[in-house]
Amino acid sequence: MTTAYPHLLAPLDLGFTVLRNRTIMGSMHTGLEDRFYHYPKLAEYFRERARGGAGLIVTGGISPNRRGWLLPFGGTLNSLADIWNHKKVTRAVHEEGGKIVMQILHSGRYGYQPFVVSASARKSPISLFKPKALSEAGIQSTIRDYVRCARLAHKAGYDGVEIMGSEGYLLNQFLCLRTNQRQDRWGGSIENRMRLPVEIVKQVRAAVGTDFIIMYRHSILDLVEGGNSWDEVVQVAQALEQAGVTILNTGIGWHEARVPTIVTSVPRAAFRSVAARLKQAVSIPVVASNRINMPEQAEDIIASGDADMVSMARPFLADPEFVNKAASGRTDEINTCIACNQACLDHTFANKRASCLVNPRAAHETELKFLKTRQAKRIAVVGAGPAGLSAATVAAECGHEVSLFDSSDRIGGQFNIAMQVPGKEEFAETMRYFARRLEITGVKVHLQKRISREELLAQGFDHVILATGIVPRRPHIPGIDHPKVLSYLDVLQHKKPVGKRVAIIGAGGIGFDVGEYLAHDPAISLPVPVKHWTAEWGVDLQAVSNGGLVEAAAAHPARQIYLLQRKTSKVGAGLGKTSGWVHRATLLRNGVEMLAGVEYQKIDDEGLHISVNGSPRLLEVDHIILCAGQDSLTELMPEQQAETGPRFHRIGGAALAAELDAKRAIKEGAELASSL
Repeated sequence: MTTAYPHLLAPLDLGFTVLRNRTIMGSMHTGLEDRFYHYPKLAEYFRERARGGAGLIVTGGISPNRRGWLLPFGGTLNSLADIWNHKKVTRAVHEEGGKIVMQILHSGRYGYQPFVVSASARKSPISLFKPKALSEAGIQSTIRDYVRCARLAHKAGYDGVEIMGSEGYLLNQFLCLRTNQRQDRWGGSIENRMRLPVEIVKQVRAAVGTDFIIMYRHSILDLVEGGNSWDEVVQVAQALEQAGVTILNTGIGWHEARVPTIVTSVPRAAFRSVAARLKQAVSIPVVASNRINMPEQAEDIIASGDADMVSMARPFLADPEFVNKAASGRTDEINTCIACNQACLDHTFANKRASCLVNPRAAHETELKFLKTRQAKRIAVVGAGPAGLSAATVAAECGHEVSLFDSSDRIGGQFNIAMQVPGKEEFAETMRYFARRLEITGVKVHLQKRISREELLAQGFDHVILATGIVPRRPHIPGIDHPKVLSYLDVLQHKKPVGKRVAIIGAGGIGFDVGEYLAHDPAISLPVPVKHWTAEWGVDLQAVSNGGLVEAAAAHPARQIYLLQRKTSKVGAGLGKTSGWVHRATLLRNGVEMLAGVEYQKIDDEGLHISVNGSPRLLEVDHIILCAGQDSLTELMPEQQAETGPRFHRIGGAALAAELDAKRAIKEGAELASSL
């Protein structure tokens, strides 16, 4: 064991069992939990994380009954017939020396199905269905269902259960006045509102005995109106401890909260101080969570006494070997979670199987395998952006001889541009990871080399992978060559000066990125310190006010910005489901005027002449930034494949430039390379 992280890697003795270190792979719903025929895949997914050293693994949410389903026919454990599939999971984890607990999650009013129930009949803003208020009989039945589910988890070989009581799910709905307006013994005072979770823990403990982990995910900062005060949070935690909880995990924010808690722009370990306060109020282990993605942070949190364990869900999606790499002094090899949400939470909320942008093998371990080839080939990869880096490193890992060419003086491609945007500094971690992978796998890297097709043909490659990316598109607008006009590359890459009044043409992901870059107050350092972030979003980490919300500080935008699109749909409608609203809120806070249905008339010394839904308007701006799409760069691609010589392939932006998509680019690179 390395001395770099002695606290993080220290065992935790729970009395009846010992966890091998202080890391928790937090619950992450993949979609594999919901269908019995996917459990072999789920078992291999967890096996890799157990083999990678995770101290304790938590499954995705499993419902105790049908009314608690997240989705129709979602993952449920309520009969003996379900045990056989779950044993595949527990066996796989135990064979690798790990421990695993099953999360019991009742969705309450968050369920995407018509049988939803809650404390009161108050509809959620994120579900189509209005819940029914649970009756006394319904509450008693729900308690019995939790107990039965825990018993079955015990029989299935789980080391414990995590009872989900945060993020706005059923038990959180009973705890808070926002959703609990009952007048009976389950509502009103905090003593009544906490009766359901406390009673569930008591009865589960009585049913499973003392030698079984009960972890409770407790909402310590609701971040919604009508949330609990800090005194109430502590009172509930202490009651849960008395009821028989082994470990208190911490949850931050409801899913309906209008404060981001896990996206890239949230500072690392922003909520550690809240977990630290809870630790002072109880005597059982407390877990810190949210935006902790590297071992240095986790070590500091535990070493300083802020928490006993650290929960990292998405970081274990990004790199199943996170712990082993940290323990063996290979932190520079960790594939860091960049908190983009694009392949994990965005997939989950779109009812797709979750994965990971930087690790497309996540939840696809049985399908995407990097096997050693029996016949090594010579492969050229042109373009060292995300697609090319993925293809080059996977091909080399599979045993091929790989040469990587790029005309730039550094690897990264569009990622080097993206990480200039406030809140996207984490993208630098992906470049650090790929740079190290190039070294380890032995890829021959040729930078500042604009290779020609003739050179590629002359060097005798078996395959040529074109990951050459895109070129920005210039729309046909009279005056497009005016000095006021800049491309997004001029702004983000070449750092050309930009005036105080700006119009951005194109409101896709790049347009929003440029908007955030130009609106950012340069007086605030990057990454944004926690105190500035909490002020911006109106977060009170002391939770003096109920829910931890206060009035946000006034914004001081660096520029007057207009964000324009031709489409008449909502500006930003194509952004990610779980992060797009954050980008829109940030720009609106900074006074950005978003206009849809725009026709571009001309550009001249006065500015940008437009028509908005038929009404003419002049935007008197200093600069117009072009973010109006891009075209694939395919000059090296032959019109048709020759019968002899290398076979050419296109991936990433070179294959499809409709919208820059790192998730697709990295996935395509890995899939192609593993198939050669």
